[in-house]
Amino acid sequence: MLLVGFDIGGTKCAVSVGAFENGIINIEAKESYPTDFSITPYAMCEKMCQSAIKLLGGRTVDSAGVSCGGPLNSKLGIIQSPPNLLGWDNIPVVEIIKEKLNCPVYLENDANACALAEWKFGAGRGSNNMAFMTFGTGLGAGLILDGRLYRGVTDMAGEVGHIRLAKNGPIGYGKEGSFEGFCSGNGLAQLGVFIAEKYIENGIIPTYLNCEGKTTAKDIAVAARKGDAAALEVFEICGTRLGQGLSVMIDILNLDRIVIGSIFTRCSDLLVPSMEKVIKKEALPQAADYCSILPAELGEDIGDYAAIAVAAQEE
Repeated sequence: MLLVGFDIGGTKCAVSVGAFENGIINIEAKESYPTDFSITPYAMCEKMCQSAIKLLGGRTVDSAGVSCGGPLNSKLGIIQSPPNLLGWDNIPVVEIIKEKLNCPVYLENDANACALAEWKFGAGRGSNNMAFMTFGTGLGAGLILDGRLYRGVTDMAGEVGHIRLAKNGPIGYGKEGSFEGFCSGNGLAQLGVFIAEKYIENGIIPTYLNCEGKTTAKDIAVAARKGDAAALEVFEICGTRLGQGLSVMIDILNLDRIVIGSIFTRCSDLLVPSMEKVIKKEALPQAADYCSILPAELGEDIGDYAAIAVAAQEE
């Protein structure tokens, strides 16, 4: 099968062409560029379709997949005003691409698409009940249940970042103390500033703060690996809340695998000890003992694999 993947994001868009055979995907060609908000979404879709036609080089495509942040309607193939895609209001992206490429086209939100990718090609291979969690700028999950992608009634299944874990805490998904607030890049930065204030009151300035008193998740991780006490405390809190949120998912869904990307993949050494301690205490052992928690395998290429995985769906 020859497949095309469209990865649509608020910062950049990418078009990939891949050959899918015997459960293995080989991405043959790719083109990416910044998302252009000076042109209409229809013009941007046209630009991506022209990229696909160029990359195909006259070959016939079997199907195409689109990975995009929600909200969206996967059944109708419509992108519905994602917060990072201003102006993309009810865009019939599936219809547009189908007209240009003359093939079946499928649309999924990015967390679901990444779940499909890790399930088919990454750390989720062989699992029938798994979750993929983004743990990047924000926190979301895609769910594979009984060997199928589970979307929910309105394509909102897996929005675990909205779960409140504490009355107070960093803000994520518009909610203080949420799972996303504690376990995301933005949340870690907020938590880093909060913890720094406590240390500064005692005359200690954490090394991860810049001259403006701000920080990033990457800065905190670098400081933690150098032994900065405040940075280590930030990751201990994050790991503890991660374990708390995962315990809820394990108890409710009885998963055999949870695959976590982005920050977890890069910082598992800083997060796993406190995470495992909480899961052992909070989750039902009959469920927790059968659930493996693994870093994602597809790394920085997951967006390309995700869009191709959407194209490779058998439905």
